[in-house]
Amino acid sequence: MKVGLCYSRIRHDEKLLLSALRERGHAVEKIDVRDQQFDLADPPAALAEVDVLLDRCLATSRSTYLTQFAAAYGIPVVNSAETATTCADKVETSLALEAAGVPTPETKVAFTTGAALEAIEAFGYPCVLKPVVGSWGRLLAKIDSRSAAEAILEHKETLGHYEHSVFYVQAFVDKPGRDIRVLACDGEPVAAMCRSGEHWVTNAANGAKTQEFAVEDDLAALVAQASAAVGGGLLGIDLMETGTGYTVHEINHTVEFKALNDAVAVDVPGAVVDWLESTVETAAVPAGGD
Repeated sequence: MKVGLCYSRIRHDEKLLLSALRERGHAVEKIDVRDQQFDLADPPAALAEVDVLLDRCLATSRSTYLTQFAAAYGIPVVNSAETATTCADKVETSLALEAAGVPTPETKVAFTTGAALEAIEAFGYPCVLKPVVGSWGRLLAKIDSRSAAEAILEHKETLGHYEHSVFYVQAFVDKPGRDIRVLACDGEPVAAMCRSGEHWVTNAANGAKTQEFAVEDDLAALVAQASAAVGGGLLGIDLMETGTGYTVHEINHTVEFKALNDAVAVDVPGAVVDWLESTVETAAVPAGGD
């Protein structure tokens, strides 16, 4: 197959994918989205001859618009525009998880600092304030007091951007010093790791220690449910352990997996390419075909 890998920067993750694809004999077109122009009707030449596009854009805006254009052109894209749009926005993700009955941290959204402060006070301290768009644990705030809440809300209001005027407040989950990342392909777990550290934000990008994590049946079922809630595809599903099970707090649609690949025995990029091959093959078989 011919794969169009759409990117704005080639990271180690993309190098792993490129290597795995080429080892299987697949042709790869590297497409720097910064160089492209997207017509409303006809795709750029770089996109026109591929069997599938892999969205590996760093910027959320590029990812969401790229996948929407691919859908309009009728070009298969991983992940779909539906999945990208849902996962790119924490509010949309939370609503999708709640509608599907997936356990997720208690969340309130407010549009003014006054209403946000009321939500924070209702949760009690500590609680968590997150940007509606963002990754790598950036701009997350654990709020421990009313004075801290007032200062942080004032700071966000001063920033001015409309996204900072949407206050996404969550109850603090007292996790056991770690969270869990499961990489899944259409809801099927490929591999999982736990990420632990001294800081309350346990992202591998922030230096958390990683270790392979066994996916038991109950966790696999929850991962499948969460994946379906946001439209499926190639996803990084983040969960925290609670006293009664797991809660899903984030789903990543342009998932990084270099840390996971180093932590587990599974060949993660190879497994992703296996799934990609089967996805393209299935899409190529007409209805009723053999």
